Amino acid sequence: MNKTAHPAAEVVVELSDCSKDDAGQVFRVLRSVFVCDRAAEDAPRDVVGGRPSIWAATFDTTAIQGAPAATALAATVTAEVQGGYQAVDRLRAALSAAFTVAEEGMAAGDQEKDVQLRLKSG
Repeated sequence: MNKTAHPAAEVVVELSDCSKDDAGQVFRVLRSVFVCDRAAEDAPRDVVGGRPSIWAATFDTTAIQGAPAATALAATVTAEVQGGYQAVDRLRAALSAAFTVAEEGMAAGDQEKDVQLRLKSG
């Protein structure tokens, strides 16, 4: 991802409690809307040894590139999103257009918030 003029527009997304395929689906949806720090070819992979995996990427929510389409997931995905208030809200809106989104928890600071979301097929 190119350095943004507004770091407050960046949102870190961590996906867990899901398959690599579902993580890939969520990242594809977000890449269709926002610029990402990872190349499209950088798909989630299984970890050797069967340990739990967390996949992470950073998205620049400064500009919206497109509209996400409803997307199917095999199972529920847990998403931890952290960034500026408006940036997190923009990212959540994009996720809500593609999935059913439920907020599981939130921690707020002066300039950032951390939200745990549960994503399901819409």
